[in-house]
This record gives sequence, C-alpha cells and structure tokens, in this order.
Amino acid sequence: MKVRHTFCFIPLALALLFASPLHADPKRGESLHTSNCVSCHVSMVGGNGSLLYTRADRSVGSRDQLVAQVNRCESTLGLRWFEEDVTAVVEYLNSNYYKF
Repeated sequence: MKVRHTFCFIPLALALLFASPLHADPKRGESLHTSNCVSCHVSMVGGNGSLLYTRADRSVGSRDQLVAQVNRCESTLGLRWFEEDVTAVVEYLNSNYYKF
C-alpha cells in the first residue's frame, strides 16, 4: 500500500521542481522583456527603461509584488503569455535589478 502512495507523490514533486523559479530561463525572460516591455518603460522614464527598476521610489518591494506587476503588464498589453513566460521575465528582472 505504501508503494502506491509513493508513486502518487512523484509526479507532484516533479511538477513542483520544474515549475520552480530555479528552472526559469532568464535568457527567454530577457528576450520577452526586450521585445514587449522596454518600449513602454523607455517612454515612461527615458534611457533604456531600466531606470524604472532602479529608482529609489520604485513601487515593487518584494518578489510577490514583482510577479503581480509582471502579470499586470502582461494583461494590460494583452500578450497572452504562458505562466512560464511570466516566470522567465520575473527571473530576468529579479536577477538583473531587484535581487529579492
């Protein structure tokens, strides 16, 4: 009986492992960010748009807020990204700017 229960947990453990941010592709996140996000950010703050992430009064103060903000932007722009795409952009932004 215990063997059957063990097999039930293996797919769940694998799903959680591969859904974790550690397996997100920051290069894909950078590509998505460059092609979909930068133009709006440049119009807001000028430069290359990264000032939005590095300014002293930035509105994102935690990883959860970063995820929510990327989801808001994705929805507002009607991008229809998969969750993996959102996670990849979050990982790119976090590793390059936020460091949560």
